[in-house]
Amino acid sequence: MSTSYRVAVLVGSLRKGSYNRQLALALAKLAPAELKLEIVEIGQLPFYNEDQATEPPQAWVDFRNAIKAADAVLFVSPEYNRSIPGVLKNALDVGSRPYGQNAFDGKPAAVMTLSPGALGGFGAHHHLRQVLACLNAPLLPSPEVYLGGAGEMFRADGGIAKPETEAFLHKVMTAFAGWVQKLKG
Repeated sequence: MSTSYRVAVLVGSLRKGSYNRQLALALAKLAPAELKLEIVEIGQLPFYNEDQATEPPQAWVDFRNAIKAADAVLFVSPEYNRSIPGVLKNALDVGSRPYGQNAFDGKPAAVMTLSPGALGGFGAHHHLRQVLACLNAPLLPSPEVYLGGAGEMFRADGGIAKPETEAFLHKVMTAFAGWVQKLKG
């Protein structure tokens, strides 16, 4: 693979010490050189309101342009109440509405969920996959990534604490690079 692909990373947690943001930063280091990961911030997005569709807030325009400029999208999210966080759902709505202006359309995508609990964000993962299918964002079919034990996931330097988890995440990022290449050519 000699082509470089820009990957917009959407982190579903706004918390300053977010485990999911730490994971996104660690993934940028584990990814093959062909993938250039860049976090696209979602916390500043006003709630989606179709009344503003004809004159959208600048934050919406900037966000949509960032997604359109990316070759692929990686979602890294916690689980809130067995689903995706509201801030992430809002970003999906802002990026895909109004009808016919979906910035996610055709973008290869992957989903990873990280949670302190043992289920690793299973509910959020599957809700997010369901929404992305509706948005025509072809999802990496396998491996699926549900990571539990978020509090023990990272070393002090931000790297992945367990070598077997690091190896798995490297495998996932390699598979994602192949998926992006397959779909983007």
